[in-house]
Amino acid sequence: MKSNLPSTLTLSGSRIEEQKQAPQSLLHNRRGFLRALSAGSIAVGYGYHSGFAMAQSRSVAEKLNIACIGTANRAAEDIKGVEHENIIALCDVDSNNLQRQAANFPGVKTYADYREMLDREGDRIDAVVVGTTDHHHAPATIRAIRAGKHVYCEKPLTHTVEEARIIALAAKKHGVATQLGTQIHAGDNYRRVVEIVQSGAIGDVTDVHVWVGKGWGLDDRPLEPADAPEHLNWDLWLGPAPVRPFSVGRYHPAQWRRFWNFGQGTLGDMGCHFMDLPFWALNLRYPTEVSAEGPEVHHDQAPNGMIARYKFPARGSMPALNLTWYDSERIPKEIEGNRVPANGVFFIGTGGMMFADYTKYRLFPNDKFSNFAPPAKVIPDSIGHHREWLKACRDGSPTTCNFDYSGALTETVLLGNVAYRSGQKFQWDGPNLKAINCPEAEKYLRKDYRAGWEVTA
Repeated sequence: MKSNLPSTLTLSGSRIEEQKQAPQSLLHNRRGFLRALSAGSIAVGYGYHSGFAMAQSRSVAEKLNIACIGTANRAAEDIKGVEHENIIALCDVDSNNLQRQAANFPGVKTYADYREMLDREGDRIDAVVVGTTDHHHAPATIRAIRAGKHVYCEKPLTHTVEEARIIALAAKKHGVATQLGTQIHAGDNYRRVVEIVQSGAIGDVTDVHVWVGKGWGLDDRPLEPADAPEHLNWDLWLGPAPVRPFSVGRYHPAQWRRFWNFGQGTLGDMGCHFMDLPFWALNLRYPTEVSAEGPEVHHDQAPNGMIARYKFPARGSMPALNLTWYDSERIPKEIEGNRVPANGVFFIGTGGMMFADYTKYRLFPNDKFSNFAPPAKVIPDSIGHHREWLKACRDGSPTTCNFDYSGALTETVLLGNVAYRSGQKFQWDGPNLKAINCPEAEKYLRKDYRAGWEVTA
């Protein structure tokens, strides 16, 4: 029987272990509401459990006090998703973005450093939204979780594989409501595709192809050192990353995804969105083998086009699976004789095939599925990706992209870049976070941090 006790986390070498312990105290929010929930009662992701040992509870009518880290671009959309709550603090290293967003919330407290914000406003904050560059996801999220705050974080959940495991276990230990920013997961089309695949309409799925035509790859223009603009705190923008000079138009506000120290290229940007669909439909967790191919590895920037190959073991009645990722210059033009667009997912089963993207799906061969009637709906419609998380903050109800599910998804996505950068195919020991036969992979599973920005178990 699965234990309902909270756990402590230990990091021993490359292994992150979970140890059960009896609860010492329940988490209290600022108004003193409290509710213990069993882990088994929080079934989420249609196959995974959040592992919540307990969760803070709030009156349905009472607004949550929310702090938002990051205020522009994708972060601005996340703020819109929670703006009907009490936005009490905003944080951004770019004062122009910060002040522009602060104008929408009279009286809001503003900060450049989220560590300071969490220290000063911690007693007032119920939940935190993290919409930063990828290399700040884990440092911000782990500090919020340890402060007992619920967290919504943009994808990928973390910048490294090890960080994803640390964050998932910490969220479980502290009993907070979590959600990864894979907003399309809440859409109707993904839910219908999952139902069709799980109904057996295309038989046993043995292969999946996932591709995105977008490209966050090598830009070989010279990096010209320059003074950062006055409105940008460059030292805080770097945060946990090694110090380097600012360069106009190369990092902030949009080009940072190309650089390994800040992002994870196209795979890091889009992998969690598109690989989410087979992960959900096929109950995936840890791959057992990972390999990748692409142009010569650049020490500082991601590639313009790569292919990552993952092997997954059999899962219950589902057979072993091959999953292949392609991006930018290496995307397929057709699969199994069928022309495909610039982005999508293609399932190959023993009884048919299926293409899907964010908004539509199609089954093949055409003659077999010309009169196809989809199965009855079994996955409830979402109340909205942000609203699902806000509800969970109040009452501990399920979120479908909680950090247990999305942590494993993020690990898998990032393993593709580990294989590419190491130049080696490796066997993957998921439970122990270990590339069995590839010491070259170890340095890409984790990273060093500047002092004051560490992410530790």
